[in-house]
Amino acid sequence: MDNGGKLKVPYIKENIERCMCSECPVQANSKCAQDKLENSKKIMANMSGSQVPDSEEVPGIYCSTGKASCPDLNPDEKCICNTCDVWKDHELKNSNPSMYFCQNGQAK
Repeated sequence: MDNGGKLKVPYIKENIERCMCSECPVQANSKCAQDKLENSKKIMANMSGSQVPDSEEVPGIYCSTGKASCPDLNPDEKCICNTCDVWKDHELKNSNPSMYFCQNGQAK
C-alpha cells in the first residue's frame, strides 16, 4: 500500500491512549518497555489538549512511529496487534507488515 511515504496511522493522543502494545506479551518482560510505560504515563498526565510525548518515550504505537527502540523485546512471544482497536480502525491486516510492527517497522 503506497501512501506517498506518509504514516498510515497518525501519531496522536487518541491512538497512543488506545494502543495495546504495553499489554503485549512481546513487551511483558522488557524492562525498557515497562520503564517507558511508567514514564510516558507521567508525561501524558502533565500534557494538555492534543500534546503528545516524543515517540521515543512511548512503549508502543509502533504501527505509527516505526520500530521499537527497546532492545530487550521478545519476538518469540505471541503478538496481539490484531486485538487492538488502532490496528482494526486503520485496517492494518492489509498492511505490510501486518503484525509485529515493533520488530518489522511502521505500517505502510
